[in-house]
Amino acid sequence: MAEELEIKEQAEVSSPEVEKKAGKEFKKSKPDFKKKKFTKERVESEFDKRTIAVRRVTKVVKGGKKMHFSVTMIVGDKKGRVGIGSGKAADVTMANDKAFQNAKKHLINVPIVNSTIPHEVWGKFGKSSVLLMPAPEGTGVDAGGSVRAMADMAGIKNIVSKSYGSRNKINVIYATLNGFLSLKTKEQVAALRGKAVEEI
Repeated sequence: MAEELEIKEQAEVSSPEVEKKAGKEFKKSKPDFKKKKFTKERVESEFDKRTIAVRRVTKVVKGGKKMHFSVTMIVGDKKGRVGIGSGKAADVTMANDKAFQNAKKHLINVPIVNSTIPHEVWGKFGKSSVLLMPAPEGTGVDAGGSVRAMADMAGIKNIVSKSYGSRNKINVIYATLNGFLSLKTKEQVAALRGKAVEEI
């Protein structure tokens, strides 16, 4: 009887310690949802985004009309990377998310020298043409709304541009993108020609 009483007392003494230890182990194994959320927000905040156009599209189907939204968006990190994406969905929020993800998949690197572009370049898309010219420090972004948005997202602080032909916003941003794709630094030109940078 005495042995049973002693065993019972030991169990009562040790049970809070066991529960406390078990609680600590549970806390350690518990997933950190806040940390995961913070990481996701940090990745998304790496890029800025600007919506260029939101269109409501209606498609005639057998049962009637089916409506959805189409969003065109510019995404950039303001450090030389910029991209254009589009997304379609039944509501604007989902279309925005699709456009954002699509733009991140089509990022390009824009060569920037002393906060401007390395040389003058033409960009064309459809019936829209854009002339992009380098500018000295302090000039700012002297451009229309669509070209300005592209320059801001890419991180270009000084540039002058002129648009010709169609002024359609979507055409102009794609013309600007094609212009950015044609830009090359002196080092890139020298490598293509097989010469030293001083010879260019």
